[in-house]
Amino acid sequence: MKKQNAGKELYQQLRALPWERLWTEEVPQFDRATPKERAERVGLIRAVGVVFLESGPQELGNEVRAWLRRLLDDPEEKIRRYAVNALPKVGAGRVEESDLLALLQKSDIAREKKFLADALGKIGGEQTLAATRGLLPQTEQKARAAVARSESAGAIRMDRVLHETEGVVICLRGRQGLDATVRAEVEAGKEFRVLDQSDGLVTVAPTAPFSLADVYRLRCFGTAGFSLGTAPAGRLAELMASPLALRLFRTFTEGVPRYRIDFVSKGHQRAAVRELADRVYALCPEILNDPRSSLWAMDIHSTSHGEIAELRPRLIPDPRFAYRLRDIPAASHPPLAASMARLAGKMEEEIVWDPFCGSGVELIECALRGGVRGLFGTDLSAEAIAVAHTNIAAAGIAPDSAQLVCCDFREHESIEGLEAGRVSLIITNPPLGMRVPIPNLRQLIDDLFSVAAVALKSGGRLVFINPLRTESPHPRLKLQSRQLVDMSGFDCRMELYVKS
Repeated sequence: MKKQNAGKELYQQLRALPWERLWTEEVPQFDRATPKERAERVGLIRAVGVVFLESGPQELGNEVRAWLRRLLDDPEEKIRRYAVNALPKVGAGRVEESDLLALLQKSDIAREKKFLADALGKIGGEQTLAATRGLLPQTEQKARAAVARSESAGAIRMDRVLHETEGVVICLRGRQGLDATVRAEVEAGKEFRVLDQSDGLVTVAPTAPFSLADVYRLRCFGTAGFSLGTAPAGRLAELMASPLALRLFRTFTEGVPRYRIDFVSKGHQRAAVRELADRVYALCPEILNDPRSSLWAMDIHSTSHGEIAELRPRLIPDPRFAYRLRDIPAASHPPLAASMARLAGKMEEEIVWDPFCGSGVELIECALRGGVRGLFGTDLSAEAIAVAHTNIAAAGIAPDSAQLVCCDFREHESIEGLEAGRVSLIITNPPLGMRVPIPNLRQLIDDLFSVAAVALKSGGRLVFINPLRTESPHPRLKLQSRQLVDMSGFDCRMELYVKS
């Protein structure tokens, strides 16, 4: 135990050194050392790999790789093993792949072969695939994924239609409290029917052949995934390689289907992921586990009835909110903004104002619903105003229809168009006092009610996220709707008031 701690301590010391000193002083000293001294200072090899990855000059890459390749011939297995681990960090290519494969063929040490297989899984390509086919399934699978990436990045096909819809169930997940809004949005259309609703989850089934574009026309959910069924942990591989999964993969994927596994809410489960990926590959080599650059996520949700497997397209950025080119701290998440816009409804010739406009998503979501004649946004942050301008332009909204002003919302009557009785909709997610400190949050909310009572025209609406257990003190502002929403660890109220 003392030797192990001493080795870790040495690594930490070497890891903190600047690259130049590490390479010009410590490496030559290591090369001149006796075999015993080299074995004791083996942490240097790991430090070289990590520090080069973070700050090493790329022009020295060939020299660093050549030094590590020489260490692959060291008589001490531990030194070879550390060199094997370091090579993927320093940009190893086909030459290094050949050296690792040669060492794999002549090694008879199980531990060394395991580390070689792991390293080849990170850098391997055609050579590794040819050498490990049928021998090292996990390394073979990673090599196949690497080859697939090199040939084509692939893509999720949004417009491809799935005609065989039997057994297809789509899980629309989002914030707890917004599930009723998601359900209402689904029921307003004809493409899907609601099967069930629970906290943060609405499950739906298609009513006819559909595409992913049809799913992503819904704006109020957070993520969408296809349920592959529920099974004990030991039977998950069968779900992931099922005919339903293959039908979805083949329909909606351009190129080789590649996925990553995520045990939701369980943190890193490396051993379980590795075992599960190997079992899926044994059942169906057509789909490849590729955590580095996958098109799909295989989300595993634990329930009291077993493990639920969901196949989720990894769409980054989300095509629904591609307008969000820039953001600011504590800005609204677009599905929340879309839910607020839906709650607000729409009128013709709508004049919309967000007193705390932030990155502009509430204004954009209202504009995308149609019927808007003018958009107004105010914010104390000049940066927020600039970000909102960028996002509004990216959403294709005419610049002359949006007026954004850096000012206190209480000064609204100084802005042409925000005089008393002119606004039809105030929609906002105000500072909640969590990420942005607010000296007097209650006073801020009271002032928002007071401003709304003045600025709104008769029949105008106020939709906002209320962090307090309070209602409008103004008799003309009538509460029409309230629902509790999880704001990532604390509850707020999404409320709708109408000015009588």
